[in-house]
Amino acid sequence: MFGPRITTVFRSRWRAVWFVLSVLAGAYWSVPRQGEDDGADQKKAAKAVATMIGQPQPAAPEHHVNPWAKTSH
Repeated sequence: MFGPRITTVFRSRWRAVWFVLSVLAGAYWSVPRQGEDDGADQKKAAKAVATMIGQPQPAAPEHHVNPWAKTSH
């Protein structure tokens, strides 16, 4: 399996703290902010692949709202 073994991670409290902090940091930086267009690269790649194999392109969705992004209320 990937990563360190659970028995070595939780051998001490400090290792457990570092493990938890690394998981939280990874989650923080992997969630896109509101207004970022992460789908642009994926749309270009999907279009290129569909063109290469000769398949028609699916219709693009109207507007995607990220449920994890902070809203400006």
